[in-house]
Amino acid sequence: MNKTVISSLCLAVMVSACHQPTEAPPAPRPVWVMSVGEAGGLVAASYTGEVKSRYESNIGFRIGGKIISRAVNVGDLVKKGQLIAQLDPNDTRLNAQAAQAEVQTAQANLALAQAELERRQQLYRQQFISKSALDSYETQVKTTQARLEQARSQAAVSLHQTGYTQLVADRSGVIGMIQAEPGQVVSAGQTIAQIYDLQTLEVLIAVPESRIDSLHVGDIARITLNDLQQSYQGRIREISPAANSQTHAFDLRIQLLDADQQMKLGMTAQVSFAQQHSAQSLIVPATAVTQQDGHASVWIIDAQQKAHIRRVTTGALTENGIEITSGLQPQETIATIGVHTLTEGMPVKPVTPGPEVLR
Repeated sequence: MNKTVISSLCLAVMVSACHQPTEAPPAPRPVWVMSVGEAGGLVAASYTGEVKSRYESNIGFRIGGKIISRAVNVGDLVKKGQLIAQLDPNDTRLNAQAAQAEVQTAQANLALAQAELERRQQLYRQQFISKSALDSYETQVKTTQARLEQARSQAAVSLHQTGYTQLVADRSGVIGMIQAEPGQVVSAGQTIAQIYDLQTLEVLIAVPESRIDSLHVGDIARITLNDLQQSYQGRIREISPAANSQTHAFDLRIQLLDADQQMKLGMTAQVSFAQQHSAQSLIVPATAVTQQDGHASVWIIDAQQKAHIRRVTTGALTENGIEITSGLQPQETIATIGVHTLTEGMPVKPVTPGPEVLR
């Protein structure tokens, strides 16, 4: 009897479980996709840089002292030789006067020594003194002459230091920074002002090591500014022989050939180089490339609308996206936005965004 009851209960439980509603599978995740196409011929590698001056002078006083006046402010245009600031000249003036007095004293001592030598020469000719006594007076005259030359040199140094109390511009340009206030005491060599030469503008960019071998001094570049519609022409003037220790990229300086008044120091510029590639290249949006186990990868959407990760090899960063040199085939469908939310084999719902989204 008990076995019959237990069997009936188990059967009832099994029948009840068979009639429980099953959980519906999750809806496919919407993902923006695109079909990969070929982009052969010219590929423009683009880099972001900053407008700088080729000559940026840090100037300061050659002697220490107390500033008594400042003649310019930040943003002022200055010409070569124009007064920037001035130190208190009293100490240097007194030093120059003291040095000049030393010169006069040395001149008097030399005149006295020469007169004494002439008298000793007359006594020697009359054989009243020995040759050794005469030689000592000749040595005294030479010593006095050397002291006079020393005093004159010291006087010249003191006179030059009087002129060093005035800080003047060493080139024409604009004042980018100045740290000089009346009453401030500065030391010799301390930077007081920065002068930027506006006639020699250039753009500083950083190029990764994978692209540095394809660029050479003299290559022509196209330069655009974010806030200006006009483009400018430039030429590579300098390529750093060693990578920057912070960015691990190579610094390049692009000389601007047709700069105008609209271009200002510190502006952000886009620099592109047109370079020919023999093989066809694939360009994908930068948002489509992700990192998987330290390798560049993209998500492929197959015919069953499922996502699959695939490693790729990237090339230049262009104005239209990232160049893919291997790992992709034309006409394949890849995910472009939302790639960080995908998992292997996940069902997706492809959505094609407008061109302005992938710009």
